[in-house]
Amino acid sequence: MIDYIKKKLEKRKLKRTFSEYGHTMKSFDLEKTGKVNYAQWNHPFEGEKEISQGQVDFFSELLKDGEFGIDIGAHTGDTTVPMALAAGAGGMVLGLEPNPYVFKILEVNAAQNKDKSNIKPVCYAATDEDGTFTFQYSDASFCNGGYLDHIESTNHRHNFTLDVKGKNLENVLRKEYANELPKLSLIKVDAEGYDKEILKSLKGIIAEYKPNLLVECYKRLTEAERDDLYNTIVDMGYDLYYIDGFEAGNTRERLSKSDMSNRKHFEMMAKPIK
Repeated sequence: MIDYIKKKLEKRKLKRTFSEYGHTMKSFDLEKTGKVNYAQWNHPFEGEKEISQGQVDFFSELLKDGEFGIDIGAHTGDTTVPMALAAGAGGMVLGLEPNPYVFKILEVNAAQNKDKSNIKPVCYAATDEDGTFTFQYSDASFCNGGYLDHIESTNHRHNFTLDVKGKNLENVLRKEYANELPKLSLIKVDAEGYDKEILKSLKGIIAEYKPNLLVECYKRLTEAERDDLYNTIVDMGYDLYYIDGFEAGNTRERLSKSDMSNRKHFEMMAKPIK
């Protein structure tokens, strides 16, 4: 019991005290892809990350060799890396991470595996307008959080704020990545409930190029917000599926609007209707 109380007090102190954390290099030997290096962030609240062949194979279904993908809310790169391995050195994955402390680790991961991948990391959020935005995090060292002003729930326990840069991504893509856009095959969004607003800000790009979409349904969204997220994607001309993770052979179930409240927090895959 004393050890339990001690650990709880230590965790509380870590949660309330700012520290900047480095990384530890890890290596994974994938069956088909070969050796892959990955920088594990040493933040005490960061879970252990693993890169697997199953992840690469999953993303290979949505993002082929030589194509262009976008990872919005890339964090340290645990999805950016397998996405980029799927696209290969001749493709590109644009990884957006606005948190400067996390971004340092994403930059390290972008510099790895250059013979197999091509990651362009950028330190800003995808927002409707350019500007500075206040993100909210669950700890003082900014491990988990996002732009929570757009969700109805205020009971999210993300009490530590960080000002970050935001840009209208559609404008950036048309100005800076015009040559890549015809090869756009996948947009992945993981933005703690802000996903719907990001998709709306990209509606011109999505309508023109019809990429596959991976979107998170955040656990604290209300039923009305879940309905709006569903309608936003379906109205863009997509079929929507529940998936149980980013691994080859995962469970996939067609989603209806009524299904959106059956699970608390889950990933969705949207495929353009042919």
